[in-house]
Amino acid sequence: MAQNTSYTEDNIRSLDWKEHIRMRPGMYIGKLGDGSSADDGIYILLKEVLDNSIDEYVMGAGKSIEISIQGNKVIVRDYGRGIPLGKVVDVVSKMNTGGKYDSRAFKKSVGLNGVGTKAVNALSTYFRVESNREGKSASAEFESGVLTHEEILEDTTRRKGTKVSFIPDPVIFKNYKYRNEYVARMLKNYVYLNPGLTITFNGEKFFSENGLKDLLEDNSNKEDRLYPTIHLRADDIEVAITHSRTQYSEEYHSFVNGQNTTQGGTHLAAFREAFVKTIRDFFGKSYDASDIRKSIISAIAVKVMEPVFESQTKTKLGSTDMGGGLPTVRTFINDFLKTHLDNYLHKNPDTAEAIQRKILQAERERKELSGIRKIAKERAKKASLHNKKLRDCRVHFGDAKNNRNLETTLFITEGDSASGSITKSRDVNTQAVFSLKGKPLNCYGLTKKIVYENEEFNLLQAALNIEESIEDLRYNNIVIATDADVDGMHIRLLLITFFLQFFPELIKEGHLYILQTPLFRVRNKKETIYCYTEQERVAAIEKLKPKPEITRFKGLGEISPNEFKHFIGEDIRLDPVMLDTEKSIGELLSFYMGKNTPERQKFIIDNLKVELDLIDPVKPS
Repeated sequence: MAQNTSYTEDNIRSLDWKEHIRMRPGMYIGKLGDGSSADDGIYILLKEVLDNSIDEYVMGAGKSIEISIQGNKVIVRDYGRGIPLGKVVDVVSKMNTGGKYDSRAFKKSVGLNGVGTKAVNALSTYFRVESNREGKSASAEFESGVLTHEEILEDTTRRKGTKVSFIPDPVIFKNYKYRNEYVARMLKNYVYLNPGLTITFNGEKFFSENGLKDLLEDNSNKEDRLYPTIHLRADDIEVAITHSRTQYSEEYHSFVNGQNTTQGGTHLAAFREAFVKTIRDFFGKSYDASDIRKSIISAIAVKVMEPVFESQTKTKLGSTDMGGGLPTVRTFINDFLKTHLDNYLHKNPDTAEAIQRKILQAERERKELSGIRKIAKERAKKASLHNKKLRDCRVHFGDAKNNRNLETTLFITEGDSASGSITKSRDVNTQAVFSLKGKPLNCYGLTKKIVYENEEFNLLQAALNIEESIEDLRYNNIVIATDADVDGMHIRLLLITFFLQFFPELIKEGHLYILQTPLFRVRNKKETIYCYTEQERVAAIEKLKPKPEITRFKGLGEISPNEFKHFIGEDIRLDPVMLDTEKSIGELLSFYMGKNTPERQKFIIDNLKVELDLIDPVKPS
């Protein structure tokens, strides 16, 4: 029987802007995280501040931006027009307040709704904004959105522009830290989209002359590009296109008004459709769309009047119209490619010939694999994928009340004991478990055919739903969870090889991680400390004097479910798998997974001590 509870006027309350942001931060910045993922909240905070500086550059005010991150303190300084001095407090603390509602000032702005800097302010323990213009200055300081200090109209010799400093709140962003690699990637995208802009980050300068062409060429190896990058530009649109010699799937980088739309949207769908149509018309052949786009590496950026995004984090465009009297997004992009790409192919017959050869090769491979794919799908069904091999999460069954796809995680485990512990301690709403059976095959140098013929790879591919494209990826985070011993590290390497060989874009787009679990448990009757390194173990022993109990975890299966929940919950530690763009994927795989060479033997010997320290830092004296 339902319990009777009162429901009166006293139950109704209104939250002010900062209370609402702090209570529901996900509504404003997406997922929180700890900085191990590129879409974690601390990077969204930086982006929200930086977007305002970028908008100043777009409007012709200021050619450089300076960013500093020391520890957890972030400083962003631009040399734009500066915030109107009488509105410095309002624009960072009053919802729906800003200059971007006036389309005369910001025609194609990144941020439109006046929320971004308010969210940063509310979610920071320290927030300071300073505006310099016309020889005067105004500044304000806040704590968790509460104004603590204000200085108005002080004479100054400082250069015009805006300076924002903030420290994300550790109560909201637990155990967080900024990773320079993610910040650098964000800043590179900004300069690709704004040729001529210089961004300095902790002393390192980022600059681009050739826009999206630089993006493609900085993120791929010259030897792997099938033909010279196609680079096309016009008002409100820019595209860059090439094909990979070795990559199997499609890779896209898409942007709207300078925002990296990692989930695509109407503009990316239109581009994919228009590219296929243009190629078909050029060759006069009705090639299969998947064959035309196989191995494509491309980037598209459009500028839209008052774009509509599907969330505050602006990762997917929902607009169907370009605005400003232009046609629909679909028509605009189709007309652009129909004219400019077609002209390019006529003027560059070698590129056109290379594309056609690639299409015909993809067609042959698709037909060869068609029978194998059918058999593989049947095997996946018979393996009871959603019952034994894969223990799915409720997000995919419609049981979760909110859209939490960004939080979905698949743990890839070795053995029944490890998968059992994770399964019992996981968050069933967002965390799924895939259990490996034995060591995976070393797939270096093998063709895509092996993915369907090998049971483990076939089932893993089916679980992730990436057979056709990673656009349908079922889990935002793929976490390799293996023991911290030699066998466990070997399995990690074999799995990373699998993803690099057949699905490198999963790594390029920041979906693959290694789970860090504690090596030691140090405890006394009052306190338990889990230690991930030898240094942490020594510190824990010092803290829990005189002689605490010390346990060395040799494998994930030895950690009880009650303990495991601490390591895959709010305090989860993930190491992202990142690519070194200076080396091609082929070079990396050849060195680490190819035939043994004197160079690799020397590398192993030189790094043996480091590896042993990581695997078992406790050695007998």
